[in-house]
Amino acid sequence: MDFTIKITSSQNPAIKRLKLLLVKSRERKRQGCFVIEGERELLRAMEKGYQLESIFVKEKYLKDFQLKTKTPFFELNESLFNSISIRSGSEKIIAIVKSKSHDLDQLKLNKNSLVLVVEAPEKPGNIGALLRTASAAGMDAVIISNPRTDLYHPTVVRNSLGGVFALPIALDSSENVINYLKENSLNIIAAALSEKAQDYKKISYTRPTALVFGTEDMGLSSIWLEQADVIVKIPVKPPIDSLNLSVSAGILMYHVIED
Repeated sequence: MDFTIKITSSQNPAIKRLKLLLVKSRERKRQGCFVIEGERELLRAMEKGYQLESIFVKEKYLKDFQLKTKTPFFELNESLFNSISIRSGSEKIIAIVKSKSHDLDQLKLNKNSLVLVVEAPEKPGNIGALLRTASAAGMDAVIISNPRTDLYHPTVVRNSLGGVFALPIALDSSENVINYLKENSLNIIAAALSEKAQDYKKISYTRPTALVFGTEDMGLSSIWLEQADVIVKIPVKPPIDSLNLSVSAGILMYHVIED
């Protein structure tokens, strides 16, 4: 790889930019780029057509990566690489990658589609776990309504294990998402602790279906409860009164897939 550049200083402009993209959502949006750490996640992004801008590899490990790309490689000494890594030095490769758009009107569904919708999730770890589970379960798409967290936050990317790249993802307001679902004749199944909620095992899931979840602390907003075709709940035994968002979504997604 004759286009490799060795870097030893944390003051190098490429390193400063990398650090900025890791910690600043505003910079990720402004530059239209984000950071991926880990060969597995990087390969999954490349498989889905994400464009690499630059690659940073820990010294002595450059020969281990046979990526089919002409993207510039920066070789970092171990201490510098570990100071940047968010995985405590367990990984050996980091890349800056160009973001994609996630417009709702670009999302293509069909009469058999199963879609996960999450309203206003805030915790990057939860979002990553949801995307990982949705991908593993075989959902066709994920929609985040009223997004509050950058989809390309490093923790989202890490916790999704590449799920953020595997599925079509759209972002928009709850009002626009509801209109989109209705225009495409999706059966809207809202998960909520409501007097109208039915046991999730006792209803039929007519495709196309959208499974809708709210946040753990606030649940779904009233607009979703008013517009849902059915409201469901997952029974829990006292003293527990609710489940973690990613757990409850996982239970319902796998139930619907197998229904």
